[in-house]
Amino acid sequence: MKKLFIGLVAFTMLVGCVNKDQLKKTLEENPDIVFNVIEKHPAKFLEVVNKAAREAQEAARENQAKEEENRLEEEFTNPKKPVIEGEYFLGKADAPITIVEYSDFECPYCTRGYNTVKQVKQIYGDKIKFVYKHLPLDFHPKALPAAKVFEAAAMQDVNKAFKLHDKVFENQAQLKSGGAKWMISEAKKLGFNVKKLEKDMESEKVKSKIDSHVAEARKFGISGTPGFIINGVTLKGAYPFPEFKKIIDRHLEGK
Repeated sequence: MKKLFIGLVAFTMLVGCVNKDQLKKTLEENPDIVFNVIEKHPAKFLEVVNKAAREAQEAARENQAKEEENRLEEEFTNPKKPVIEGEYFLGKADAPITIVEYSDFECPYCTRGYNTVKQVKQIYGDKIKFVYKHLPLDFHPKALPAAKVFEAAAMQDVNKAFKLHDKVFENQAQLKSGGAKWMISEAKKLGFNVKKLEKDMESEKVKSKIDSHVAEARKFGISGTPGFIINGVTLKGAYPFPEFKKIIDRHLEGK
């Protein structure tokens, strides 16, 4: 590395007193000068490049973490306000923590989100109100029909509809292979009126509900699944339990 530096210094001395622009112009017109030095010291060159790349990545991570911290602080002060009235939910209506999830029944990351929310509900119990909303992605063909089945099922029995929701995420491969027909067969086992369900899932009411969920997710900058809003604070992605815990505990502590 020292030889590389000396070589570049010697070059600048040879070309005389030049400013930065002149030096840049000379190197651009004579790139072989740099290439020859690199060729003589390839190991040192790679060492410098790799170090610069590591430092750039670390700086990017630090900036991203700082931006995320600032975003969270902003949302604790000015929380997002998803529509809750008229939506299906689990838990007590007056629970201190409301978790809204925007999800896709066919998305494997949403299965992770399902397991995390399940853990959250087990630990926090009646403190959690869980609202499930739909964000079926275009490249998951089974997601929209599944969302329609869920909404139609909830029109008959909300608690049983969430049991169907659980069944799908615990058997996602079955949905991918069997689609809405498989989900409807599971709904039948749970005691739903299948004829009514099949009619309702194609209704304008169900379509409008799903469309409103998609529009709301986009309004909040959620384009992938799963996405969560915890008392107005967003988490975009299948975050592990500790990230939920930090936000929930801060809300419960009133900070």
